[in-house]
Amino acid sequence: MCLLEEVLHWDDCSVSARSRTHRDVDNPLRSEGYISTLSAIEYAAQAMAVHGALVGAVSERPLAGYLVSVRKVTCLSPRLDDLEGDLFVEARQLAGDAERVMYSFSLRIGDTEALSGTATVMLDAGALT
Repeated sequence: MCLLEEVLHWDDCSVSARSRTHRDVDNPLRSEGYISTLSAIEYAAQAMAVHGALVGAVSERPLAGYLVSVRKVTCLSPRLDDLEGDLFVEARQLAGDAERVMYSFSLRIGDTEALSGTATVMLDAGALT
């Protein structure tokens, strides 16, 4: 599942991406006819993965990344699919090494912030050797 459509900007510490897939009736995150804003954590996780690939944080593709912690989550809208406009995802790397990485993230649609928080991802260290 690829939800992000475009990387707008990236550097060593951050990535910004855009998507319109939150409005797609076939979006795989849709459940019972709508997309919960908490599902947007998947958009943030995909932005983190793209950032890792762009900055060369891993020399080889890990077999899997495991979202092990999501903290300080602020959800300001109950659902994504009824918000007009493009979805913008921003992720900023706070810390990391070859085994784990921590990011802050925020998602907004237009001027409306929908979700923010921090996430820790454990990389499949066995795939890095």
